[in-house]
Parts: sequence; C-alpha cells; structure tokens
Amino acid sequence: MAREVHPRAGAATTVGITGAPGAGKSTLTGALCGRIRDDDERVAVLAIDPSSPFTGGAILGDRVRMSDHVLDPGVFIRSMATRGHLGGLSVATPEAVRVLDAAGYRWVVVETVGVGQVEVDVAAAADTTVVVVNPGWGDEVQAAKAGLLEIADVFVVNTADRPGAADAARDLTAVLSLRGPTDWVPPVIETVATTGSGVEELWGALRSHRDHLLASGELEARRRRRDRDELRAVMVARLVERSEDRCRGPRWDAALARLAERSADPWELADELLDGTDPAPG
Repeated sequence: MAREVHPRAGAATTVGITGAPGAGKSTLTGALCGRIRDDDERVAVLAIDPSSPFTGGAILGDRVRMSDHVLDPGVFIRSMATRGHLGGLSVATPEAVRVLDAAGYRWVVVETVGVGQVEVDVAAAADTTVVVVNPGWGDEVQAAKAGLLEIADVFVVNTADRPGAADAARDLTAVLSLRGPTDWVPPVIETVATTGSGVEELWGALRSHRDHLLASGELEARRRRRDRDELRAVMVARLVERSEDRCRGPRWDAALARLAERSADPWELADELLDGTDPAPG
C-alpha cells in the first residue's frame, strides 16, 4: 500500500496537538473539527492513546469526546495505540497521515498522548504544532524547562474561564519574547473548548501559520526533514529485522561461544555477523 499511497500524498496540512494529560486536547480537537467543517473543509483526526505496559492494550477513548462528528462524512476519526513507543505518537502515525492525505483530507490533525519534557515527536510529524496548557501550568521557569516551548507554533491556554488563565498567557508571552527575533512568533490563544470560545482565533492562527510556511519556504524545509527522519527510521527498522534473522543458527551459537570464552568482544562479533562473514575460530 505504501508504494501506491506515497505519490498521491503531499497536499494536506498536518496539525499536531500536544500538551500535558488533562489539558483538554480531545475536546479542543473536537471543537476545532467543527470550525473546520464550517468552511466545508474535510478533516481527519488521529487520536493517539497510550498502551498498557502490561497487556499492550489501549482504551482508545479519545474519540468518545469527539462524538459530535461521528455521523459527519467530512470528518474521519481514528484512534491509534502507541504500542509502547515513546514520544507521544504511534510508530505507524506517519504512514497513517499519508493515507489520509492521499484520501483527500486537506487537514489532518494528530492529537498526541499527554507528553512530558522530551516526548515531542509530534513536531517532526506535523507542519504546525499546537501546544495546549492550562491555567496554573507554571511560571516562566517551568515554561522554559518544559521543552514544549521550542516546538510550539501556536500556544493555547485552554479552560481559560478558570482563574489564572491570564497569568498563564502572560507568562508564555513573556518567555516567548526572550527567544529573540524570528520570522514567526507563536501566538498565545485563550480558549474554552467546551463552549467553543477562542476556537475561531485558533483556526485563524493555523491558517496564518500555513500561509507563513508557504511564503517563507519553511514548509518544504520541514517536510524534507520529515522525509529524512522517516527514511532513517525505516532503515533502522529494516536493519533490526535483518539482525534478528542472524540471532539464531550455528553462526550465532559460535559467536556466543567465543563471547563466553572471552576470545572476542560483542562489537567484533556483531560486525562479523552483520557482514555475513563466519566468526573466526576461537
């Protein structure tokens, strides 16, 4: 399927929505889908859910909070399990995005698992990255530590009807002002996803960022980096498959015997096994 889909993809705008667990990402995504549909644009959502470290299963419940769009033929919602993959995404996410792109969805939204300081893979998988925070998210120091600051193209302070929303927006704006001059300054948008407040502004910010990427040439640069990263990941996966094939049989047993005898080290033996040469006698 990959060979058939790849030539047909490339027209969709991919939006990654990430943030801490409980920030309201799913509800916000559902509200955003409604606004996109108001413009008669087709939209697909990939909602990534965490897998159990014990059973490997996942609840796949994020789409429950997007139930308003179940009967809309212009909205496609699919839950995907992480299968233990770190970074807030599933390993299959890039290929799933490509399939939806080829199917004619002009907007593809990827909602990640609730992420931490280093789980920011969504930035490499999306054209535009939206980071969702809540009131009381933290002061400037916490914002700078989070690691999400560097990947955000748009910030959203969700549940902005709660105390502390204005403080969170002010702190983010202050930290962003320290980044120095850039072609794009991430806007900080206050939303209440349950009522739709601020969703219009978010939709406008997404379109403005898409226009900026096109005009500056950054869209092509980001997609080239994405292609590079995906090709590297596929190559690594292929190498793992091939190495697994060589972890059995007489040659493998001979290598283990040499390792136990201390007549060769693991790196030397690994090179011999991967090169296809027979390990030298001990």
